[in-house]
Amino acid sequence: MTAQTPRPTIHWISPLPPAETDIAHYTSRILPELSAKAEVILWTDEREWDLSLEKYCTVKSFDPDTVCPRDFTAARTGDGTEVLFLHIGNSWVYHAGFLRLAQRMPTVVVLHDLAIQELMVEAIRASEWDAGTYFAGMEKWYGAAGLEQARACLDGREQASNISGAMPGFELVLENALAVLTHTQFAHEAVQQKRPRLASKVLPLPFPIGREPYRKGISTGPLRLLQFGWIGPNRRLEQVLEALAQMPPDFDYRFDVMGKLWNPDLIYNKISQLGLSQRVFLHGFVAEPVLDDALRQAHLVLNLRHPSMGEASGSQLRIWNAGAPAAVTREGWYASLPENVVCFIDQDKEVAQLQALFKKLSVERDAGKTLGLAGRAYFEANHAPNIYAKELVRFADDIALTASQDLAVQLRQEQLRKRKMHPELQKRLEAL
Repeated sequence: MTAQTPRPTIHWISPLPPAETDIAHYTSRILPELSAKAEVILWTDEREWDLSLEKYCTVKSFDPDTVCPRDFTAARTGDGTEVLFLHIGNSWVYHAGFLRLAQRMPTVVVLHDLAIQELMVEAIRASEWDAGTYFAGMEKWYGAAGLEQARACLDGREQASNISGAMPGFELVLENALAVLTHTQFAHEAVQQKRPRLASKVLPLPFPIGREPYRKGISTGPLRLLQFGWIGPNRRLEQVLEALAQMPPDFDYRFDVMGKLWNPDLIYNKISQLGLSQRVFLHGFVAEPVLDDALRQAHLVLNLRHPSMGEASGSQLRIWNAGAPAAVTREGWYASLPENVVCFIDQDKEVAQLQALFKKLSVERDAGKTLGLAGRAYFEANHAPNIYAKELVRFADDIALTASQDLAVQLRQEQLRKRKMHPELQKRLEAL
């Protein structure tokens, strides 16, 4: 009888539910499949988490500034390979501590966003990261112009989101990385261009495939528009509001915004100034059943992003799962999608194209049905969690093997160096 290969241990450092970020929900969505293939230990720098996660694995709280490699190893029960996966997104609220950890410990970085300027700048302003490290990294990767832009962002002369296209900043979080995992070919190629020797892999972002979607087709009443998720400046909410404000007086619609706004006062004031208070409703972060019901009723979901952060969209996967039609900006990952699974909006024609789409849907209420069904079929074929978990574990094994080989080479080189050293000097060094 052949002995079984020990299961690998995957240390998963990520925001966890109930954190109001899709990265936390992404973790919970793949956990059943991933824990079936490896020993998974979830690590969080928060004090509380959804206890249902412990049905699948161990959950540990840690301090990103003091945790050591031996702390991770001590938490495992198996004796297979072990690898740390560190998740980086663009919100300082959930990733500032992970940003600091990435500076001092080798990990596999799961890069959810290429553009992390807002993460870095806001973390510094919140005293959660060091300005000197930011300045040095920006100068290293972008030269004198990068240093100047970094200073401009911190002193308020420039917005971090405005420099994200030319200077995304992901390079700074990969300084000590063992490898990097991305969810789009666009991000994968960007990383390879800057760090060609760094082991990297691209896997389509996973999402559990739900039952065949039941669409609540509403043929009368206002056109149902929806936007949801973590809504920062690049999500184009201000521009959508402006487009709606310019529609004819007889255009009947309801626009629900479900998610966390980067600046609620700004949006409330804009809605009031544009006279949209009777048609636009801000709900804040809502429970998943509420969101899913809203998706089933929506005639169109707004999922615009400019500048693109280079990410795959967990929001888009949820939209497809519900069989809902979506409008997206034609850039980044979204630009690589087939023409028949989303409605593309060109950024330089944004308002005009949005208004044309609104007019079409207000007359042809079923126009988005074909789009939604094609999106659902594309989603089923490309984003199954089982495939993702299988490939991730394989990647973890490969990285662990490479890391052990690199360590063996380093030790061998150190032995050769010592042999060439004068015996008396070697004794002194060993006594230190």
